[in-house]
Amino acid sequence: MRTVGTEVRGLRAPIVKEGDQLVDIVVDSLKQSIKEEGFGLRDKDVLGITESLVARAQGNYINIKDIAAEINNTFSGDSIGIVFPILSRNRFSMILKGLAASGKKLYLQLSYPNDEVGNPLLDARKIYDLKIDPYQYVIEEEEYYQKFADFKHPFTGVNYVDLYKNIAADTDIEIIAANQPETILNYTDQIIAADIHTRERTKEILRENGADKVISLDQLCSQDQGKGYNPDYGLLGSNKASENKLKLFPKDGQQFVESVQEKIKEFSGKEVEVMIYGDGAFKDPAAEIWELADPVVSPAYTKGLEGTPNEVKLKYLADNELKDLKGEELLAAMKNEIKEKEADLTANIKAQGTTPRRLTDLLGSLCDLVSGSGDKGTPIILIQGYFDNLADD
Repeated sequence: MRTVGTEVRGLRAPIVKEGDQLVDIVVDSLKQSIKEEGFGLRDKDVLGITESLVARAQGNYINIKDIAAEINNTFSGDSIGIVFPILSRNRFSMILKGLAASGKKLYLQLSYPNDEVGNPLLDARKIYDLKIDPYQYVIEEEEYYQKFADFKHPFTGVNYVDLYKNIAADTDIEIIAANQPETILNYTDQIIAADIHTRERTKEILRENGADKVISLDQLCSQDQGKGYNPDYGLLGSNKASENKLKLFPKDGQQFVESVQEKIKEFSGKEVEVMIYGDGAFKDPAAEIWELADPVVSPAYTKGLEGTPNEVKLKYLADNELKDLKGEELLAAMKNEIKEKEADLTANIKAQGTTPRRLTDLLGSLCDLVSGSGDKGTPIILIQGYFDNLADD
């Protein structure tokens, strides 16, 4: 009798550097793990490779001076506004460093009480106590320091207004907190929409309200100019690599995942699905921070990972259609329900309560949780049995 459904393994790999042949490294790491641990591959197994590994092997980096040069080539005015960046030491802080190096005056508009992924800028309870309407009220920098200067992020211990002021200390920067994008137009009409998942709507609102020039972060460092770039996401998904350099999201991902899939099939004969994964799409229940600071969970994946799950809810069947059955009879009936389920269970009550999310978001989140973001040393994740169900023996 089969007693295990889905299994997930974090595979250790060598430390990857720029120029390394990553396809070979991934496949060799998988082979070595199979040899040492004694498991086999099956069709529809999933192999995830973290995006940072791919970008590092590609050498997909950009210098803050290159960001500054692109800003000066893009904006003709003496000032630019930056709207709704996330609060991050690892992400936006390095982008801000590049923007500040342009020499332009910066107007930085932060949303409050939280950024778009849930990081708090200030104490939401104090907003209520002060009877501040966050939909309309603009908190100028001086007022922020008068009323909220003692606030620190609960996880990082950082006051992000202080951090961003210090990062841009060599230029003129003014920080405000406001939740209407068009507020920035009271300061400048040259704007960067720095939000991630809501950027298209933000740009639309700014244009409707008379902005002279509006771009988003995915439009910066998006062209091949002999340096790092990403044609789809630009500066979105970037991470701090050093004090003067950012690692961008990987490019040419589709070619990479298909090459890995092909090489795995050559040695195993199995059709293993392959994906690149970044941040998982989940929300921390304690800090209420949504993890997804990357523009997507998976920037590239093989075609077998397209779509969403199509599952019946076992507990619904057990409590309703099959409520009078027990033991082996119940198990047999449940397996039969699974085998005979419709090809599309959308709006079917038997699927109510299942997770209609994209497979790549679910699998990428699982990969991210297993690999972690620190020193586990397992940037390759093997998932087996994910597409199986109770009826598969």
